[in-house]
Amino acid sequence: MNLREAFSPPTPTIVLADNAFGMSDGKTANGVVMHSDVFSVEAVVDTERAGQTADEVLDRAGVAPVPIVESTRSALDAVPDAEAFILGVAPAGGQLPSAWREDIRRAIAAGCDVVSGLHTFLGEDEELASLAADHSVELFDVREPLADDALRVADGRVDDADAAVVLVAGSDCAVGKRTTTVELYTAARAAGLDVGWVATGQTGIMVGAHAGVAIDRVPADFTAGVVEDLVCDVAAEHDLVFVEGQAALAHRAYAGVTLSILHGAWPDAVVLAHDPDRDHRAHFERFGSTDLGHEIDCVETLSDASVAAVSSWNVPATEPVDVPVANVYDDNGPARLLDAVRRSCSEATSSAQST
Repeated sequence: MNLREAFSPPTPTIVLADNAFGMSDGKTANGVVMHSDVFSVEAVVDTERAGQTADEVLDRAGVAPVPIVESTRSALDAVPDAEAFILGVAPAGGQLPSAWREDIRRAIAAGCDVVSGLHTFLGEDEELASLAADHSVELFDVREPLADDALRVADGRVDDADAAVVLVAGSDCAVGKRTTTVELYTAARAAGLDVGWVATGQTGIMVGAHAGVAIDRVPADFTAGVVEDLVCDVAAEHDLVFVEGQAALAHRAYAGVTLSILHGAWPDAVVLAHDPDRDHRAHFERFGSTDLGHEIDCVETLSDASVAAVSSWNVPATEPVDVPVANVYDDNGPARLLDAVRRSCSEATSSAQST
């Protein structure tokens, strides 16, 4: 899915954060506010943080002072020209909370398209679908599975792509893969490079990836093939392609999808996102965190790519490695990672030409 094709940026937007803005459960809301190329967020709905602004809550440089209000009614009053309403939280189980129905109804009645990353598809809800039709707006379910004719097994055609491909992988879940991908994309664009990116999660699609899929909705046999197709599509239009990874190769719960992304993208270089402060996997206390060196070995053993750099929130605590380590929220962090990526891709190209 490419929401760039459905909306005309910058689209005036309201984000429903449901008392999770600035928290990990509100990562979709956080990501859209900080990074979207498609949606211009004009108000955030979060009762608990009403009266504050997005820059105060997120505490990140460059974040706009978007007002946080207590209700969708207040947001629509404040942003009467809103064209999109984004569900910015993924509740447990991915179901539609009953309390959100009135918010969605109000947004539809005000003429807003609704963008959702829930496992419950709004388009299959008879009431909401009928209301959307009555008001001539669309419901976008970014996690909706691909059609059967869009599924195929990877065959290696990504090897023929003219673009350099860079995968942003990780040592665990929720370590900053999507944020690192977007920051690298932004740095590359600022450097004048012809760059695009591929999302593999719902937030990345909403932020404005040039192509994307909620990869956990793809049947296992076809995951690598779907990623390969997305990478090839973006590579046909750009010289450099960043790919958002998921989970970690040494993660017992999710390694299958991680490996499929690695093999489908078949990158020229990898940036590894890492949190050195964890003593167990996110949400899996019985799974100890892997060490960074082991994850690097996994990447380089299971692909032809080298790890070019490490993206870490806590650079001093990250164990020593033979590649640059940078924090994408530091002033020069994305540029340092991009320099390492460009060197690695150049070396990979030289090596391929000599063989």
